[in-house]
Amino acid sequence: MSRAFVREQDADYLEDLPDRPVSEHPNDVTETGLAQIERALAEAGEAYAQAQATADRAALAAAGRDLRYWTVRRATARVVPAPSDFSEVRFGTSVTILRDDGREQTFRIVGEDEADPALGTISHVSPLARAMFGKRAGDVVAAGAGEAEIIRIR
Repeated sequence: MSRAFVREQDADYLEDLPDRPVSEHPNDVTETGLAQIERALAEAGEAYAQAQATADRAALAAAGRDLRYWTVRRATARVVPAPSDFSEVRFGTSVTILRDDGREQTFRIVGEDEADPALGTISHVSPLARAMFGKRAGDVVAAGAGEAEIIRIR
């Protein structure tokens, strides 16, 4: 098999990259989340234009996929105003929990595309966020294999 044939096959595969899956959940976002989506959309557009200019088929396929994803996410984004009532857990609140093992963790509930648990944000459709919605300080919720008490809402 010639090397040229392998490269052509690889290029065809890259041109047929499957679209990134789009969540079936409402695309609720914070103001920060909307800005992140708009930045990602602009970057995808720039990458697509550059790939077109250089005739880089692999980059064009990847950038096209990202451009389609971020276009849909921007079109469906619904900014949820920052909460003003912190009596119960809502979208946009920061919630501090005390886990069974004594660990105290704080998470802010945000949109799917802006969630990053390592940075203290979780998606509003995550099991933990869904368990906490509507709960108040002092309530106990399922958290992974154990339970956690909500100790603070901000």
